[in-house]
Amino acid sequence: MKRRASIMSVEILNGATIAGFVEDEEAFNSWVHDRFAALDEDQDGVLSYEEMLKELQCLRVFETDFGIDVKTDPDEVAGVYCFLFSQFDRDSNGVLDFEEFKTATKRMMLAVADGLGLLPLQMILEEGSFLKKAVEWESTKLVP
Repeated sequence: MKRRASIMSVEILNGATIAGFVEDEEAFNSWVHDRFAALDEDQDGVLSYEEMLKELQCLRVFETDFGIDVKTDPDEVAGVYCFLFSQFDRDSNGVLDFEEFKTATKRMMLAVADGLGLLPLQMILEEGSFLKKAVEWESTKLVP
């Protein structure tokens, strides 16, 4: 798999940053809409497993340990990806519509917010990522 070049930055955030962004319906819906459109390669209005799989693989969550590549069982990783997709695909029709994608994204981001808690953390974030957008959103709220 070819990795895309990414612009990264060091940011400070906490769970309230993420929760605030999710709760701002206009900002959250705009980001989710843009992300959905970017993933919908064939522009058919739904995300196939293959379209979502590329996104999950780009996250490399299961193939790295603190940024260092680790050997993983491909069948185990594929099983996790299938399970994640099935959690998004609430009507089990094999594709994700926008509402399914938005609902699952919201659930996941609120879970991340809950996990982070209220203590500020310094993190390296990818430009355009959900967390980076949440930090950018929060910074607009700090300006009087």
